[in-house]
Amino acid sequence: MEVGSSDQKTSSKREREEFHVAHKIPSGDTPYVRAKHAQAINAGDRVDSALKDMAVVMKQLDRSEEAIEAVKSFRGLCSKQSQESLDNVLIDLYKKCGKVEEQIELLKRKLRQIYQGQIFNGKPTKTARSHGKKFQVSVKQETSRLLGNLGWAYMQKPNYMAAEVVYKKAQMIDPDANKACNLSLCLIKQGRHDEARTILDNVLGGKLPGSNDHKPRTRAEELLLEVRSRQPQPDFSDLLGHDIDDDFVKGIEKLMNEWAPSRSKRLPVFEEISSFRDQLTY
Repeated sequence: MEVGSSDQKTSSKREREEFHVAHKIPSGDTPYVRAKHAQAINAGDRVDSALKDMAVVMKQLDRSEEAIEAVKSFRGLCSKQSQESLDNVLIDLYKKCGKVEEQIELLKRKLRQIYQGQIFNGKPTKTARSHGKKFQVSVKQETSRLLGNLGWAYMQKPNYMAAEVVYKKAQMIDPDANKACNLSLCLIKQGRHDEARTILDNVLGGKLPGSNDHKPRTRAEELLLEVRSRQPQPDFSDLLGHDIDDDFVKGIEKLMNEWAPSRSKRLPVFEEISSFRDQLTY
């Protein structure tokens, strides 16, 4: 079979599947309305929003890998202004289907773009949209958000040392309780329980933005319980079966003598009982 023929069949199959996504959603399902916009891709109308809507629907249908291919295939038809938001869609899709390396590569590229001043068109803020609502995002907030995503990606490898470095940098730029919990988890995984506990105490003490939100607070409480369960308890078992230094024995005997009350310090009732017991022995 010729390569060109194989490519054509693969392309045709993908187009049929995308058409199925656009038209075969059960009637009345909320994603159906958004999926209808995907028809605009082939018509060249509203390509930006149609592609993002289609990717969202495919993700909801557990077809994230197909959504990734669709975004990569059609993003060339989209405007320059939409490329940043399409990158965010890809990051979310990579995370959904466990493509950690691809996620890390894209996050690093976006961070480099911020450093080079290519994000936000040189402005200090941009208008973002979430759940139908518009809000302003600063360069500082976006940098911290991307670093937080990068830290989480490193944790999936798992590379807890790299994740720790990234989370600490994110907290320096724009601290919040959620990233603090993730940082403490990195430390727990490395056995650094005291450091993790200090961070969790800050969250539960309300010292970080978002500390009073239910989700990070509950997570901090759960992580603190994990820290307490993992911290080693004093273990004297290694003393058993070994010769113990004479000075150590004498020290213990001295302590025992100090703790045990002498006969002269006993309450009268105990003196009477002892005397009565001595009489019975004769």
